[in-house]
This record gives sequence, structure tokens and C-alpha cells, in this order.
Amino acid sequence: MGVAELELLKVAEQVAAETAELVRSVRASMTDGQDVEVRTKTSETDVVTAADQQAERLVRARLAELRPDEPVLGEEQGGVEGSGIRWVIDPIDGTVNFLYGFPWYAVSLAAQVDGVSVAGAVIEPDSGRRWTAARGHGAWLDGRRLRVGQPSKLAHALVITGFSYLPERRARQAEMVTGLLGRVRDIRRSGSASLDLCAVAAGWADGYVEHGLHRWDWAAGALVAAEAGAVVNLPEEHPELGGDATIAAAPSIHSELYQAALDCGIDKV
Repeated sequence: MGVAELELLKVAEQVAAETAELVRSVRASMTDGQDVEVRTKTSETDVVTAADQQAERLVRARLAELRPDEPVLGEEQGGVEGSGIRWVIDPIDGTVNFLYGFPWYAVSLAAQVDGVSVAGAVIEPDSGRRWTAARGHGAWLDGRRLRVGQPSKLAHALVITGFSYLPERRARQAEMVTGLLGRVRDIRRSGSASLDLCAVAAGWADGYVEHGLHRWDWAAGALVAAEAGAVVNLPEEHPELGGDATIAAAPSIHSELYQAALDCGIDKV
């Protein structure tokens, strides 16, 4: 695609930045750390706020102006499968962090062609950092080219993970992470899949393992990680991992992390 990918990236970054500014202003106006409208989704701890819904409406409106007739898949309003170009939006990835004022949350927007991400932007409302990537053109943080780290072995690797909001599954995930703890330098859990994938791209972490991600969770962040040199396994690509696991890691430790995850029961989570 070449130039087309860069054109899609320009739109993704522009719309994500506008949406991030909306999210930032909404968060600044909140009192006592609470949004006035909060409801739950999969469990009583899995929340969606009025800001999520407002942000997604803005993305859809702006894409309708800039890229008319191209379908959109979003966390809050859904969407349909289809061929050709489709936009994938997570209006606030890390909603619980947003709710508490913990600054690790982002607006994530990607353009996919036949289900494959070709351009993506992950923008942090609180800091203003912009993580961007276009397929075949590299990954960037505020204009600085990103490259993954080069840990010599898994025992020296910092690994990020995440947990389901379903109590039963969370317990199984905890068992798997307990097994991993003895094989890596340390484990982090920050609460935003897109930013976790970007952290691997920047070398801020060496690997990432999580279950249950939806397309909007990984569409932009996985592209950033891959374009920075990470080896990325996406949900449904590797049934031996249990069908819905995502792994991203520096090439130097990817095979070790992959095998360790299997040894620790990732396929049973």
C-alpha cells in the first residue's frame, strides 16, 4: 500500500488526538474521581463510563467526515465484519485507570485492511504522548523511532500481563502468573493493553502476555509493537495457547516466553 498506509496513519493520529483531548478535558472536570455515569459490563468490576461513550461518538463522527463509507468497529457501539478498510477504536483503553485518575490509559485507533492492522495511533490524554505506526514504515513515539529491547534471556526479562474482570478466570490467570514469576526478572500489571504493547515497542518492558483481548484492545498497539521489532502472537492465531491469548516479546526471548507460558498453563486459562 505504501503511501496509502501513511495517509491512513495521518487520519488515525488526527482523530485519536482530537479524541484524547476530549477525554482529557472530561477527566479534568470530574469530581472526587468519579464520572457521573458509570455502568458495568462483564462483571461488577468491569466498567464503562459516559466518557467512553462520548469519545467513541466523536471518533465515529470524525471518521464519517474524513473517511466516509468506511465501517467502524468500536468497544462501545460494536460494528460488523467486512473486507477492505475498517477502523477499530477503543475510546478509552484502561477505563478503570481513567476512573481513578491513574494516568495509564489511552485512546487507541487503527485502520485495518481485511482484518490486518496497517496504521495505528495510541495517544495518552494525560501525558499527550503519541505512539504511532504504519505497516512497513516503523513505529514511533513523539517522532522518535522505536526499537524493542534485547534481553539476553527470559530470566532477565520484565514481562507485563493483565487479568480478566471475571473472578473465576482471574484466579486461573493468577496461577499462571505465579508460575511465570520464577522464570522472569519481574511482572507488571498496568491495566491498558494498548499501552502495554507500546511499552514492549519502546523497550520499557521485554514481553507481554494476556488473555481475552478484543480486536479494539490490540489493533493499534500490536502494530506499534510489531513495527518496533517485536514478535507478536494475536488471539485465534495460535490455538495451542488457548485460543484467545496475546503474546508480544523481543525476538531474543520470545520463544522462551512462549514456551514458559505453555509450561505454566496458558492454554488452560
